[in-house]
Amino acid sequence: MSAARDLANFLVGVTASDLPPQAMDHAAMLIASTIASAAMGSGLESARIVKDMARSLGGSPRASVWFDGGAKLPVVAAAQVNAVMSDAAASDDSDLRTIVHCGTPLVATALAAAEHHGGSGADVLAAIVLGYEAAGRIIDAMTGFRERGFHGSNSAIFAATGAAARLLRLDAEQTTQAIALAATSTGGLAKAADTSTAREYHAGMATLSGIQAVRAAQRGYRAEERILEMKLGFFEVFGGVDGKTAAAAATRDLGQSWDIVTDMAVKLVPGGHPYHALAEAAANAARDGDIDPERVDSITVSRPGMTALTGPLHPADLIDMAHSPAYFVAAGVADHEFSWAHATPEKIADPRIHRLIDKVRVGPPPSENAARYRQGATVTIRTTDGRTVTSTVYAPKGAGFLGIAWADIDAKYRTLVPLSGLPAPQIEASLEVIHRFRDVTDVSELVELLRVPQV
Repeated sequence: MSAARDLANFLVGVTASDLPPQAMDHAAMLIASTIASAAMGSGLESARIVKDMARSLGGSPRASVWFDGGAKLPVVAAAQVNAVMSDAAASDDSDLRTIVHCGTPLVATALAAAEHHGGSGADVLAAIVLGYEAAGRIIDAMTGFRERGFHGSNSAIFAATGAAARLLRLDAEQTTQAIALAATSTGGLAKAADTSTAREYHAGMATLSGIQAVRAAQRGYRAEERILEMKLGFFEVFGGVDGKTAAAAATRDLGQSWDIVTDMAVKLVPGGHPYHALAEAAANAARDGDIDPERVDSITVSRPGMTALTGPLHPADLIDMAHSPAYFVAAGVADHEFSWAHATPEKIADPRIHRLIDKVRVGPPPSENAARYRQGATVTIRTTDGRTVTSTVYAPKGAGFLGIAWADIDAKYRTLVPLSGLPAPQIEASLEVIHRFRDVTDVSELVELLRVPQV
């Protein structure tokens, strides 16, 4: 039995009623979060280019592009465009184990596939939970891929594959082949994603390739089903790990827990997720100590594995900001908070923040409770009069295992979706549909509300 077949048998065998309510709730929250992030990204050049390309290619009008006037594209093209929009603004979701954004391909794929092929809200939520599980199993088995230079899209493709396989109703044999085809279709380099708009391009390609793998397998296309675990196979090439050991880890205790509950995190502020806890801890310390930014002598950050500040020290644009831990820390201290406003050009250029960036230092990694840090951080502020204030955040807000509040998701949705031009009544109506999504009989009820009226 291959790892791909073990995963396929599991994905096909689970029903929506088998899934715990919390997993289904997190799937609904992921829909709202992904759409909100797409609204923020809808006006960016990268999203516009991919949308224009998809429109120029034409094809059967089967699925909707969000925040468009109503024109439809082929399922694979609509899903790709929506995924790029969601990923472009660095405001989507993240996996706590690695920097992988599964929600972008999951939601874009699931809504496009269900819109054309049919599927209830419960079907879509189950596809999202199981797609996340497929990707999460791959992530857990090969967490070292980023150190080898690969981008998280090489795992996110399995999220799109799992969701599409469910909604296109593939059987176990076809799903096995889809997983194998996905494994040999993926790619993406981390350095390109960290410094350019290749980040969202990767998300779109993972979505497109995942759906194409499912469609090919549905028609009988076959691949090497042992590709995950074989010598020079997926696990060894991308993860640098022994294939058989990784395969055993990827298929162990299937169904005993759900990665969308234990390892998913929804972004409640913008930018690279590994830096959210830095901003949160910095803001906490600044508020707790009633810190005057003009009286800060130094800011010291500490977390397991952190030895130096990475990324651009003084960001000049959204891409820089998303990958600048120093900016997150300095902004949290300067404003005693970190919010969606900190992704705006005005905040990115704020001289108060840039003065504080030069005071950020990296301290020794924590010696106590190191295992509790899940993208967490400790920040210590020292003032010019000798006071010190310290705050530790072990995991950022929005981490699934901490519990995610609908109030936080609603606030994100109401803050970002207006950026798309969607009228306020449709924003509220669409959010209401997402809240009761497991009872929705036709996903078009939501998709129709995401159309910006033509002027």
